[in-house]
Amino acid sequence: MPILSLFNHKGGVSKTTTTYHLGWMLANNGYKTLIVDTDPQCNLTSLIIGDDEAENFYSGKDCIDIYSCIEPLEKGMLGGVKKANPIPTKNSNLFLLCGNLKLSGFENQLAFALTASEGIPAVRNMPGSLSEVLRAAKKDNAFDYVLIDMSPSVGALNQCLFMSSDYFLVPTTPDFFCKQAIKSLSEVIPNWNNTINPFRKDGLAYSIPVEPPKFIGFLSQKYRPRSNAPAKSFQKWIDIIHTSVNEELVPVLAKENMIVNTQGKEYLFENGEPYNIVNISDFNSLIAQSQKHKTPVFELEDAEIEQSGKILVNMKKSQRDFLNVFEGFANNIVGLTRSSV
Repeated sequence: MPILSLFNHKGGVSKTTTTYHLGWMLANNGYKTLIVDTDPQCNLTSLIIGDDEAENFYSGKDCIDIYSCIEPLEKGMLGGVKKANPIPTKNSNLFLLCGNLKLSGFENQLAFALTASEGIPAVRNMPGSLSEVLRAAKKDNAFDYVLIDMSPSVGALNQCLFMSSDYFLVPTTPDFFCKQAIKSLSEVIPNWNNTINPFRKDGLAYSIPVEPPKFIGFLSQKYRPRSNAPAKSFQKWIDIIHTSVNEELVPVLAKENMIVNTQGKEYLFENGEPYNIVNISDFNSLIAQSQKHKTPVFELEDAEIEQSGKILVNMKKSQRDFLNVFEGFANNIVGLTRSSV
């Protein structure tokens, strides 16, 4: 029952769109799946319930977001964290733990707890509280997968969420800035792993898992295709990022025991080369319709695509391409995580 985080501290790499569609596809394939919105901007929640309904959606519902579950601990109340109550979606096998803007305020307390816990015992359980909520929700609801949509930052909130995961993916776009992000992650992630050690101790009410999360790969998306492959200028950056992953990120993660074993699983990666798990081209027009109708791209009806004639024919082809990509992506995730547990 893996917890999988999608993380890159560079913004604009489609973490939310990917979490949404991957979660839906896993659910379609028979895996009971929870998607978790931990970005204070709440974009994943908006994809599910829509902006118009959000104002009244939270009223009268208890612990449908992760902040409400840890709020008693943050405010020093007795009783500790609360059980999460994930909400259903239009897919009977997919559930959502909503976002909450107040998570950004909790970040300050987490940062304090990570540095002051030895001197102030009262804050020692804060870093592990997020892990407790997620793992209890996973167990209580028998989820097969939990996917965490994270914000683009290297703050305390993301550190605690990331280190509560079993696996992680790094979404990228094929450009110079994502190449720089990979180099930066090779410093950030080992530091996170080492500085979280005091919160893996026995005796804490809520602790961080002893085993660190394992890197299973990066995905490259939002490129323009040509003849069913990335155009030459985009392929150049995909290759550069792949090289950076293998030469800069993987070696330091291996030292931290933070990479999945890929031996015998090369078929689960693009061109059989770890760790490029999937390439997803630019589906901008379909993504816009998906957001408008709160429906994944591969399940949009013709009327929801809102086109006709040759344009509709072309968009239907793109829709089939998107379906094929995410079917393969979901199968690769299952192959890499299930065979490694």
